[in-house]
Amino acid sequence: MQNSGWPSVFDGHNDMLLRLAEHDSDDAIRRFFEGRGAGHLDWPRMHQGRFGGGLFAVFIPPTDDRSSIVRQPDGYDKSLSPAMDVAEATSRTMTMVSRLYRIEAASEGRFRVCRSVSDIRQAQAENAVAAVLHFEGAEAIDTDLETLDVFHAAGLRSLGLVWSRPNAFGRGVPFRFPSGPDIGDGLTESGFALVRACNRRHIAIDLSHLNEKGFWDVARTSDAPLIASHSNAHAICPHARNLTDDQLRAIARSGGIVGLNFATYFLRPDGGLSAETSVDVMLDHLDHMIAIMGVDHVGLGSDFDGVYAMPIPIRDVASLPALQQAMHDRGYDAATVAAICRDNWLRVLEATWGE
Repeated sequence: MQNSGWPSVFDGHNDMLLRLAEHDSDDAIRRFFEGRGAGHLDWPRMHQGRFGGGLFAVFIPPTDDRSSIVRQPDGYDKSLSPAMDVAEATSRTMTMVSRLYRIEAASEGRFRVCRSVSDIRQAQAENAVAAVLHFEGAEAIDTDLETLDVFHAAGLRSLGLVWSRPNAFGRGVPFRFPSGPDIGDGLTESGFALVRACNRRHIAIDLSHLNEKGFWDVARTSDAPLIASHSNAHAICPHARNLTDDQLRAIARSGGIVGLNFATYFLRPDGGLSAETSVDVMLDHLDHMIAIMGVDHVGLGSDFDGVYAMPIPIRDVASLPALQQAMHDRGYDAATVAAICRDNWLRVLEATWGE
């Protein structure tokens, strides 16, 4: 029987701001509130899917990415994108941050940018979407870390050190299958300084997209829970973007969390891009991560509006109850569903932010 009382979802990653940045400000706001069926996220579908909030990413895509997917006998490879100029990244970041705040201003309280877990809980209690400002890659942060102070004052509470390209702080992993994440050098000296600066400001550090040496550099340096907002289990899908069991154990020891990524190419054992994929493979990853880390360290990190294909029947944010139903059908009890869909994220963010 379909359960109509599923908990609201707090999601570790989406790229809605990137999609809305393709339109002028007024049109972007209309598209969000009216819902025109584009992409995965808008207000009507959030309400339908009991989406209570999440980390809203600012991601700057490559402007001159000439690399292409190279097919290989057992998989594929897409080389790292080139590094990005800080000035350009900062300008494009400001556009997306502005979209976030203009949506909040136009929402009449239905959409709120949150800086603390108490803000998130209050928003959810009042049926508002709780949005946390997150950067997917630190390209807009200068090595003197002056812009970090500015963005923190503007609400930045979560920062991915890299996307899948090098920057001043570290090196990401390519979109390569099959491959492990042990690709390239670890953090730069500026990267270590950025980790310590985030710890002092209680900014969550996101390890998704970071290579393995960088991961262990952060694990040795940071005093906060380790977070991989949208990554999966390498033991099931051996993609460079996924986490080894040793990495999963380290995240659990730190009190951190991994958010399940919904992209088929990070889920399927064959790395395939096809949407003709059963939701069961998502549950296989959840089962594996729970077995390695314990249920308290597993969440959702959909990558809505940032991925090409998701398993049927996960079409968009309105489909979240279908995933919750699938968890129930797999044998997850109500407390486990609530922990994965919301409670674990709030606990980890509260421990990280100290409020």
